[in-house]
Amino acid sequence: MAKKSKTVFMCTECGNEYTAWQGQCSYCGAWNTIVEHKVAPTEEPAASDTRRRLGGSAARPVKLGSVGTHDYSRISSGLSELDRVLGGGIVPGSLTLISGEPGIGKSTLIAQAAGRIAGKYGNVLYVSGEESEEQVKLRADRVLGEISDSLYIYPETNIENIMAACEEIKPCFLIIDSIQTMFSASADSVAGSLTQIRECSGQLIRYAKNNDVPVFIVAHVTKSGDLAGPKTMEHMVDTVLSFSGERDRDLRIVRSFKNRFGTTDEIGAFRMTADGMIEVPDLSGSLIESIGSEEGSVVSAVYEGSRPVFFEIQALVTKANVGFARRTAIGISQNRLNMILAVLDKKAGLNLLDYDVYVNVVGGMNTGSTSTDLAVALAIYSSFRGKTSPRKLVAVGEVGLTGHLRSVPNAEKIVQEAARLGYDAVILPERNVRKNEDIRVIGASNISDAIRAFVSIE
Repeated sequence: MAKKSKTVFMCTECGNEYTAWQGQCSYCGAWNTIVEHKVAPTEEPAASDTRRRLGGSAARPVKLGSVGTHDYSRISSGLSELDRVLGGGIVPGSLTLISGEPGIGKSTLIAQAAGRIAGKYGNVLYVSGEESEEQVKLRADRVLGEISDSLYIYPETNIENIMAACEEIKPCFLIIDSIQTMFSASADSVAGSLTQIRECSGQLIRYAKNNDVPVFIVAHVTKSGDLAGPKTMEHMVDTVLSFSGERDRDLRIVRSFKNRFGTTDEIGAFRMTADGMIEVPDLSGSLIESIGSEEGSVVSAVYEGSRPVFFEIQALVTKANVGFARRTAIGISQNRLNMILAVLDKKAGLNLLDYDVYVNVVGGMNTGSTSTDLAVALAIYSSFRGKTSPRKLVAVGEVGLTGHLRSVPNAEKIVQEAARLGYDAVILPERNVRKNEDIRVIGASNISDAIRAFVSIE
């Protein structure tokens, strides 16, 4: 007798399940995120199916030390910056979720990777649920030039048809663009719904793991920049990539928020052109046009994965005209800016209550690191006092609420790169100071010491 499907209620933010609808998720606290979800009935596995595991015997606990490990031979995407973010290449059988705003260049990047993988490894299937064959062909002609005979395009949204095509073509790489357009006939809901996304993702995971085929899944983002769809999808995949950049700039950054086969500290840089994505191995050189000293401008650096990245932080302090003063931050956290302003007021005597403060990370970078606190503080001081440093310098350090500077990781590598780029000095927290013959290293214990070193360095 066929089993009936059951209905559960699931939070779209955290994936927690409930037996009945309620207005607020008691697990993550989000409101109006619990939706109805129909679960397809599952058949009880036969005893013979259970015994197939672990050499034909019944499934049982085993000693971890006796478990063999699999030697992952990665596939190169043909894009070294993308391979860097993935941890050295694409792992067979892995699922990678890549997201980004519309028009940012996700499809262009994936098309380039698909063309190069097809030319080197074999059949690649590009499933397009949003564009026709002609649209994909026009992009491929522009970014690939010569198209490999091993690259297949399949405009389809039915996941069962896609799985059948995979059995026929047997691709070494599968691309789904995008998961929100896919639907399964076994799920009774519209494409893009919670039920459909979970069902389609589950089928893709089973196919990837059973056939050792890497799968790239393109996902939409919400207005806030988060991945659209259930959070459980992010837990199901192996890697989550974010493709970001400013629309009025050509620089694009790939970041890894989750990676089961590598680090999440690496970033990849690309420049979007009419001929596709061009890799940017020297990211610091593209973000800093001049290392000269200007009022309200200080260079800082963060260590991303295996390389230091330098960028310019600019600040503008002006008298507020009407109402309360404005605080605007682009590229750094607004809350972090408010904290730095409070520390400057309390510990350095900068009364900015009646002044508008604007801070911008040049080049469209979003640092997300506390290592830039000192550079932000010095840039604000420079603009407010109208003073600049007599030397070309780099400022790196975290500013605490007490005004003291806290140490930052990988400071020695940042100092070495600053010397290579031609800077005269580096201001660091005292605990990070190490002797260096190629560049002057100045230690500061608090924000006041850093300001004195900034204006009087010789």
